[in-house]
Amino acid sequence: MTEASALEGAPFSPEEIASEGIKPDEYEEIVRRLGRHPNKAELGMFGVMWSEHCCYKNSRPLLRQFPTEGDRILVGPGENAGVVDFGNGLHVAFKIESHNHPSAVEPFQGAATGVGGILRDIFTMGARPIAVLNSLRFGSLEDAKTRRLFSGVVAGIAHYGNCVGVPTVGGEVYFDPAYSGNPLVNAMAIGLMETPDIVKSGANGLGNPVLYVGSTTGRDGMGGASFASAELSDESMDDRPAVQVGDPFLEKSLIEACLEAFKTGAVVAAQDMGAAGITCSTSEMAAKGGVGIELDLDKIPVRETGMVPYEFLLSESQERMLFVAAKGREQELIDIFHKWGLQAVVAGTVIAEPIVRILYQGAIAAEVPSTALADNTPIYHRELMAEPPAYAQKAWSWSEAELPTCDATGIAGKTWTEVLLHLLDTPTIASKRWVYRQYDHQVQNNTVMLPGGADAAVIRVRPQVVESGDAVSPASFQTGIAATVDCNPRYVYLHPYEGAKMAVAEAARNLSCVGAEPVAVTDNLNFGSPEKPIGYWQLAEACRGLAEACGEFSTPVTGGNVSLYNETLDSEGTPQPIYPTPVVGMVGLVPDITQVVGQGWQAEGDRIYLLGSSNALTLGGSEYLASVHSTVAGMPPIVDFDLERRVQLACRQGIRQGWVKSAHDCAEGGLAVALAESCIAGDRGAEITLPSVDGPRLDTVLFGEGGARIVVSVSPEHTAEWETWLQEQLGDRWQQLGSVGSSTDALRVSIPGGTPVIDVRISEATKMWSGAIARRMDA
Repeated sequence: MTEASALEGAPFSPEEIASEGIKPDEYEEIVRRLGRHPNKAELGMFGVMWSEHCCYKNSRPLLRQFPTEGDRILVGPGENAGVVDFGNGLHVAFKIESHNHPSAVEPFQGAATGVGGILRDIFTMGARPIAVLNSLRFGSLEDAKTRRLFSGVVAGIAHYGNCVGVPTVGGEVYFDPAYSGNPLVNAMAIGLMETPDIVKSGANGLGNPVLYVGSTTGRDGMGGASFASAELSDESMDDRPAVQVGDPFLEKSLIEACLEAFKTGAVVAAQDMGAAGITCSTSEMAAKGGVGIELDLDKIPVRETGMVPYEFLLSESQERMLFVAAKGREQELIDIFHKWGLQAVVAGTVIAEPIVRILYQGAIAAEVPSTALADNTPIYHRELMAEPPAYAQKAWSWSEAELPTCDATGIAGKTWTEVLLHLLDTPTIASKRWVYRQYDHQVQNNTVMLPGGADAAVIRVRPQVVESGDAVSPASFQTGIAATVDCNPRYVYLHPYEGAKMAVAEAARNLSCVGAEPVAVTDNLNFGSPEKPIGYWQLAEACRGLAEACGEFSTPVTGGNVSLYNETLDSEGTPQPIYPTPVVGMVGLVPDITQVVGQGWQAEGDRIYLLGSSNALTLGGSEYLASVHSTVAGMPPIVDFDLERRVQLACRQGIRQGWVKSAHDCAEGGLAVALAESCIAGDRGAEITLPSVDGPRLDTVLFGEGGARIVVSVSPEHTAEWETWLQEQLGDRWQQLGSVGSSTDALRVSIPGGTPVIDVRISEATKMWSGAIARRMDA
């Protein structure tokens, strides 16, 4: 009997094929490639590796348009994480990934293992994790289920990050009914390279031993990749085995053991066992190296008895890695892991034949071409809708004329002060202190800007002296990394192309507001089903917008994650997708951490300026329109790339010259909310005269949203040189709005001519803004 005939499986039923997430025509292709029917283990391997979560079969053609190269890019898409050069010998690894469906089913462990997984992507490259950010989306906090999910996710993130000793330094949280049944949990991690060489994942060296290191293997996380590639339903609650269970203390040991092992030079290649576990790590390492891997499951340390090959291969037990070691040096590595109290065994070998061969109890349990699992996977080139869908065209036809008339006193019986307080009480805008107070954001003692105080996180870089003995420039110790995650999903829903461009623009603007130069992007594409015309249109148009904007800002994409099928069944059994949410994670270079600013006013008497133009403001897609008028419609803001670049450069240069003392982006809630947030952050009031704009309604001037607008404060002694610089850089597209008041003062906003429209005590605004989430969680 030949090996092939020994592996020959009986034909599977349509139900069995579908249960692995495989389509009928895909199964026929599997049979063609193998020259036989697969057995149960092999069918499971194809099921996870051909899932959208692993092979991006619907999105890969769209991702090819992203710019991925640049002067600072050392490692782009295709590895565990991207790596960029920050100069002075500093190499930074960063990546974002999702754990959406697991968090919907089991919020604590789903979120916790999301953090653990993204950290492994970072230290697998040879980088020490130094910071975590997250981008979260939930339904309305008025709903008890949402409060349970929200509380569990935040607790899970806090538990894992706090225990593993990596600070959670920033992020964003949105609340909208579109996410009621399908929350989004995206985690981003940043690391600083400690090894002389970047550790890659492609296996090489025939005869080199393959090491399994880390934790034991169990049945937790079974089929997690397939689970993440299907719509959520009531039955998803029965999929708790598809949610992994993490151990942050073990991961801390794994970080130290891996970094120590990498520094020996004995590790040829390394791969995290994330989605699809052993199946993914063996096939990807083999395919990238153009070789094969033979792995013996009898050598794998287990935590449960009676496991069969199918379970071994699909388990997503956490804190596990696969190494290719230099032949003859395997014991050196094993000793390191044993010293840290971790498992480490030689479980396989690199072979010449480009296959993944799995042994079990002395026989071949599975044998599949590695490229068939890892890169030569199904690709679907879907046809784009001939014209935008009806919902978008209807939304674009909306105009501000449909709103009630307004004047200096207010709108629809509400004063403008009441409207401002209402917006400050909106959970999406309100303080996220309830969230970040649960995170240890100062562990490692490198956090320069604390959460809630600035538009982006800033982390001090402490360079390590690597084994090469290369000198580290003293300037390196002044270098900082700024990071942000950003996306306004309402904009993307209304106009995916323009909304995605704005996500990149606002991420760059957030970095510029702390004085950082935008460098590179990692993205997390959270969308509904691509098999539906509207879902694919949203995905394709958003990718087009992201690609264009990243090119305009010279911020190449180094990698990321695609999470599709984010849909839940409504009461009638109809799948309802989330808002399309392409989250942009961006890192920036801070040349000198002593020259960064936050968003709060610094001193009484400082002058307040608005950078950018107010002529392109819109209420379309605004928080004001949604929360005050219960309307999601209109055309969202359109990005003016030239103005964005000029405004951001003006802000960065002003910060570096020491002229600008605070800077804050005008985003959700428009100018009025930005001013209020700067007052709250600085505990000082302000006297403001609104810009003179021809045409717009007063609510548009106060709460309209549009890109390329930053509010800054400048000390009086620097106003002359500052205004000269603004005139050179921006022409007439800036305006002095007023001045900073005292800590006992109020925010007073007047229209040209002196008529007051907003007058609110800072203490009152702070109370409304700071307690909005806590009040709802305590309900």
